[in-house]
Amino acid sequence: MKFSIITVSYNAASTIGDTLKSIADQSYDSIEHIIIDGASSDDTSTIVAHFPHVASYVSEKDKGIYHAMNKGIELATGDVIGILNADDLYSHHDVIHKVAELFEDSSVEAVYADLNFVEWVDISKIKRKWRSGSYKVNDFYWGWMPPHPTFFVRRDVYRKYGHFNTVLNSSADYELMLRLLLKHEIKTAYLQDVIVNMRQGGKSTSSLRNRLIANQEDRMAWAMNGLKPHYFTLILKPLRKIKQFINL
Repeated sequence: MKFSIITVSYNAASTIGDTLKSIADQSYDSIEHIIIDGASSDDTSTIVAHFPHVASYVSEKDKGIYHAMNKGIELATGDVIGILNADDLYSHHDVIHKVAELFEDSSVEAVYADLNFVEWVDISKIKRKWRSGSYKVNDFYWGWMPPHPTFFVRRDVYRKYGHFNTVLNSSADYELMLRLLLKHEIKTAYLQDVIVNMRQGGKSTSSLRNRLIANQEDRMAWAMNGLKPHYFTLILKPLRKIKQFINL
């Protein structure tokens, strides 16, 4: 089974080396690493050149992060696609191997796992713990979602149900998972393991204004799929993050 890992970057010279190394060090053999760069003006290309495992490196202007992800999906030739952006890294050497074991069940169409938010500079310091838990029908109505950097999907699923919706600026990952898991009910498996360390400082949570915009886009995501959330669904979604700060 071949995995395609897509990394989207823009002026990420300070962090992309960690991302590249975490993929280069994977114990799994069949990995196609695709980097979609937004025409960076820093040393990103020089750093990438030091990692011969990279299968494709595209550096050109794009229309935003989700447009770049879609470009990567179009280039991917693997059976399964994962997305690991240039601020993030896999937490251990056997991540892809463990994910692949779950995909040995041919009925499994997607796999997700757990994630730690870490400090930007000192990635050994954990700031939040995102523990997903097994997905149950209607969990999205209770504000649940899995962490997107841990979300692996069969390439055929993207072909069947579509890519990221670029109308959304910060919630396209939420909309994609809502569409696949709730609307189309693809079979999903949970890997109870922390597989990604994500540097803290995501776009949707970096300010109150961005959080409000994300909330509006979350509502749009439901409408786009002909779904109607409960009145409390989009209130619970950010509130669920409080649990991530407990038991650090």
